[in-house]
Amino acid sequence: MDTNINSDQRPPQGGEASHDAGDWRMYLMPDSRQRIVNKILDMLKRHLPFSGQEGLLELKRIALRFEEKVYATASSQSDYLRKISLKMLTMEAVEVATSPPSNLKRHRVVAFETD
Repeated sequence: MDTNINSDQRPPQGGEASHDAGDWRMYLMPDSRQRIVNKILDMLKRHLPFSGQEGLLELKRIALRFEEKVYATASSQSDYLRKISLKMLTMEAVEVATSPPSNLKRHRVVAFETD
């Protein structure tokens, strides 16, 4: 599955502004979005169990869907980055809070959706 993102891939949804002069999405380069998807994927690989190519593809789909949802609903670039950062920090905190004292990793599946 190709996880490359084209800035024209998804039209605005749910009453969002289109790609007009005031739309922050015009100024976010597709390669920036791809780097963000890759960072989300790296975080998912550290925190969620997966096996084989099929598991990796599922994590890629999760990362891509999450980024697309935030991209479509964010009101500004700073809102977009804030929402993604907050979710990633939340996943980090959940792992720390749920780690057993023996330092053995125990993975908890956390819903990776925007609040």
